[in-house]
Amino acid sequence: MASAAEQLAANLNFSAFSKAGELKKRIWFTLGALLVYRLGTYIPMPGINPGALAEVFRQQSTGIIGLFNMFSGGAVGRMAIFALAIMPYISASIIVQLMTTVSPHLEALKKEGEQGRKIINQYTRYGTVLLAAVQAYGIAAGLEGQQGVVVDPGWFFRLSTVITLTGGTMFLMWLGEQITARGIGNGISLIIFAGIVAELPRAVAGTLELSRQGALSSGLILAILVMAIGVIAFIVYMERAQRRLLIQYPKRQVSQNRMTGGESSHLPLKLNTAGVIPPIFASSLLLLPTTIANFSAHGGGPAWLAAITTYLAHGRPLYMVLYVALILFFSFFYTAIVFNPTETADNLKKYGGFIPGIRPGERTAEYIDYVLTRITVVGAIYIALVCVIPEILISYAAVPFYFGGTSLLIVVSVTMDTVAQVQGHLYAAQYEGLIKKAKLRGKRR
Repeated sequence: MASAAEQLAANLNFSAFSKAGELKKRIWFTLGALLVYRLGTYIPMPGINPGALAEVFRQQSTGIIGLFNMFSGGAVGRMAIFALAIMPYISASIIVQLMTTVSPHLEALKKEGEQGRKIINQYTRYGTVLLAAVQAYGIAAGLEGQQGVVVDPGWFFRLSTVITLTGGTMFLMWLGEQITARGIGNGISLIIFAGIVAELPRAVAGTLELSRQGALSSGLILAILVMAIGVIAFIVYMERAQRRLLIQYPKRQVSQNRMTGGESSHLPLKLNTAGVIPPIFASSLLLLPTTIANFSAHGGGPAWLAAITTYLAHGRPLYMVLYVALILFFSFFYTAIVFNPTETADNLKKYGGFIPGIRPGERTAEYIDYVLTRITVVGAIYIALVCVIPEILISYAAVPFYFGGTSLLIVVSVTMDTVAQVQGHLYAAQYEGLIKKAKLRGKRR
């Protein structure tokens, strides 16, 4: 006999979707917000020569700037007002979250609940403004170093660039928060997702043009397509993988003739608890120093800036090593932030639940932490392999970054997370409909 959840899932169809008014409002709001974001990636900054900029970007698009362009949805290539995208916010989030582990003040705020979280978010916003301003000034100085790109170089251009790019990043940060609160899915992840997907047709067309010109063989393109399909299937399989810990609840006598409890459930531990955060954080940290260095080195800057650009170029050994190291680090770090074994064990003990063979309390927390650490090792290696192996292969074939492991992981993971939230809203709407029908039947009786 099918369970109640399975029966409910079987009844989900287009009619159930049409009745979910709240879900439709959220979807339309999300689509409208993403449309505003895409329009902003086509609004150019003032004082830029588009022709000269296109030539400079064409020469540098195969390096770290091309990767930055992917995350910004093509805004870097057009030097639009959203050229910095959401990366300064992600970098600020990394710094603040790292600080919570070493700063007693931030750690105390983290334990204060919702009020403390609001203060930490405010610190993150201040950090975003600072990082965005620094990166924007570096971009402005770098653009001035490129011959003919800036129409009227000077402090006015630098100041207007800093204000424009910083304002664009703050607007995207606010837009992402609005999507999370009033739309569907995680707003920041969806903004990155929209940028990658929107530029995908152009990347496909560019790859086919390279094939037509003979720069890429048809066999290589077919191999990349097969690899992309295989990576997508592997990501879906690993993202759905869980380790379920059996939780048992003892029987309790609530009255003389009535017993309650005695049932069992599972505590699901995802293989990849951190989701797409590790590759995004790793890419953001690698982009932060090289954003300024890449432009400054080409504009006749110091020799050490040129060395940074060379050694951290996309596909170089040092870049790959740092990328893998940061992915592994953030996989464990972010998992430790979002999942607290001690808190989980205390909640189980509070409600009488226990893991068979494990003493409630501290021993349960140790066991959960032990299991979580082991599966996080597998999850971190999985993320590193998915992100790095395709990048190594693609770096030697001059294929656009949109076919890389990082972009595929982001697209697939964000899609799965958004679909799960849509299903959750459909379930809620279905339950509300069942409750209303039950009330109507009760009134008729």
